[in-house]
Amino acid sequence: MIPSRSSFFVRFSQGASLLLLALAPLPAAHDYAIGADLSFLKQAEERGVQFKDGGVVKPGLQIFRDHGYNWIRLRLFHTPSTQPRPLPNDLAYTIALAQEAKARGMKFLLNYHYSDTWADPAKQYPPKAWATLDSAALVTAVHDYTRDTIAAFRAAGVLPDMVQIGNEVTPGMLWPHGKLPENWDTFAALLKAGIAGVEAGRGDGPRPHIMLHIEKSGDRERTRWFFDHLKQRGVEFDAIGQSYYPWWHGSLLDLRDTLAFMAETYRKDIYLVEVAYNWRPTEYLGEPAPFPETPEGQRDFLDEVHRAVLATPHGLGKGVFWWEPAVPLQTRIASRGMFDADGNALPVITVFDRWTRGKTVKANTP
Repeated sequence: MIPSRSSFFVRFSQGASLLLLALAPLPAAHDYAIGADLSFLKQAEERGVQFKDGGVVKPGLQIFRDHGYNWIRLRLFHTPSTQPRPLPNDLAYTIALAQEAKARGMKFLLNYHYSDTWADPAKQYPPKAWATLDSAALVTAVHDYTRDTIAAFRAAGVLPDMVQIGNEVTPGMLWPHGKLPENWDTFAALLKAGIAGVEAGRGDGPRPHIMLHIEKSGDRERTRWFFDHLKQRGVEFDAIGQSYYPWWHGSLLDLRDTLAFMAETYRKDIYLVEVAYNWRPTEYLGEPAPFPETPEGQRDFLDEVHRAVLATPHGLGKGVFWWEPAVPLQTRIASRGMFDADGNALPVITVFDRWTRGKTVKANTP
């Protein structure tokens, strides 16, 4: 039987991915983050949503642990907005969810939005409590707020393993004072204040790694523009985080190009800290999609993204985080989740099974 053209290219692509993985040094298993931003999970379950794996109802966090997930990412809003609907992500809520994750052996990435609501490329608004502050006072507020909240996590036994200073901050943060490109110096001062706040708040606890997160995973020149400016201003950090949604950020080839550029140029740990794809038609209505917007297409997308991260030069591709895989099931963003409309786990949740499951190795005894 002669294989179809599509099956040939699938096999060729898989073979090329395996060759790249063979050539690239791989991160140690304990270093690689298989993560998810589960910031809405606790709220969903408190509202009665039941998540199922193989038809069996289980706590959401346990389902992810069962499939190899070893990191949780949680966002923190200053005073969460109630408009247009209540956001749950205040300090007490985030500490409680972090405690549940830590109890299951997961590491914890804390994502500061420095806002009362979503901070992203379209909006980086300060909390209402800081709305009248000038630039100097805002720098102080960022430091003190970060210090005090990190101290609270430490006191609760959930000091983050990594801290993200701002969310998708290519346009800056805390507008107008930290807006880019016109306020690079103030923006750098705000980042430094947040980083110093983490150091002050951790006390005698282990130092969390510091991540800076942008949303230019398919744009190497914009990535260069951002990080070169920060290098010039002496901003010190440990890891680069990028978002990757293909309908916004480009093709897998664009992603691979940017990953390679970042690894060669900055020699920092690199994470895709927000990744998602739809399991039902949503973003590619009436136009060609890189993968079908089906449960199987969603699974294949994550598998290919994971392989792209593993192939990053110098073993600097350190992990992948899916964005909000467990949400209230009737919301629009549920199309990007890992559960269907009845709460059943979709095939995408099994992607890391083959990478994380093996025979338990027992120590030799005399």
